[in-house]
Amino acid sequence: MLLGLALCIGAVRANAQVEAPERLDRGRFTAVYFPSERLLAHSLLDEAVRTDTFPGLPRPVEHVLIALAPDRARFRDWVGPDAPEWGAAITFPDSRRIVMQGRYAGADAADPREVIRHELAHLALHEYLGDLPPRWFDEGYASYAGGEWGRNDALAANVAIALRGTPSFDQLDEDLSGGSSRARDAYALAYRAVSDLAALDPAHGLSRFFAAWRGTGSIDKAMRSTYGITFDAYESRWRASVRRRYGALALIGDLSVGGVLLLVLIMPLYVARRRRERARLATLLAADEAAERAARRGAIEALLRGDDVDDFGGDPPAAPQS
Repeated sequence: MLLGLALCIGAVRANAQVEAPERLDRGRFTAVYFPSERLLAHSLLDEAVRTDTFPGLPRPVEHVLIALAPDRARFRDWVGPDAPEWGAAITFPDSRRIVMQGRYAGADAADPREVIRHELAHLALHEYLGDLPPRWFDEGYASYAGGEWGRNDALAANVAIALRGTPSFDQLDEDLSGGSSRARDAYALAYRAVSDLAALDPAHGLSRFFAAWRGTGSIDKAMRSTYGITFDAYESRWRASVRRRYGALALIGDLSVGGVLLLVLIMPLYVARRRRERARLATLLAADEAAERAARRGAIEALLRGDDVDDFGGDPPAAPQS
């Protein structure tokens, strides 16, 4: 850990132009940052100390180093070329180190407190279970521990679930390494998988499952002993549940969007047709008025000539007979 801290501080100093790096220690956490990130560093460490427990796990004890990058270039330099472009923070479990974007993070980045909670959950899970969790579970648990309820919104709007079904856990691992859109959906599904698993035991959550997993080294054996279900059976049940729960919502949302698009396309045609009808009606009314005016002029001219035309334009009444 000391080596990791020295390397991180060395990298910070090597990139420093005018400002010198600073260090802040709180409990089991150390933050390394530039003065421009001082307020963020204090806020994050306060939050980390205040919420330093994670669902289903014993309280972590390992020391954690948090490095706040003052700009995008140094963030990329510190995390390496293999990290995804859309990541707001990267965790290195073996060295218990978190590299996180600082104040410059764009509007699409999540709340920094939510981000640090997510990354610390990775480390807490790794501290207790080592490398046992597959990636989908690791990311799903970090989202679950971070209370990222907004993940459900991505599922409710995911038409792919309705059309193609829910991917397997192995497919989730692949999608997590894909582009930002695929990864977003995979994070949401992984969150749902872990939260649904915790809901199987409302009294204990994930605590007994984690203890069994650590003791046996097998996720299948842990599920069997804790929830009375095999891993494969849980995966099948979960995929069907997600499709039922979110597939209809996605289709409804898609139909709603389609309805709006259809309205946008049809509305100009409807307006044009209404205008044509109004123009045709105006033409007919004008023709009727012209005909009435011509009829009135004809009646007046007949009277002036002395034609025997009654008020109604017909023949004069016959004389009465005795």
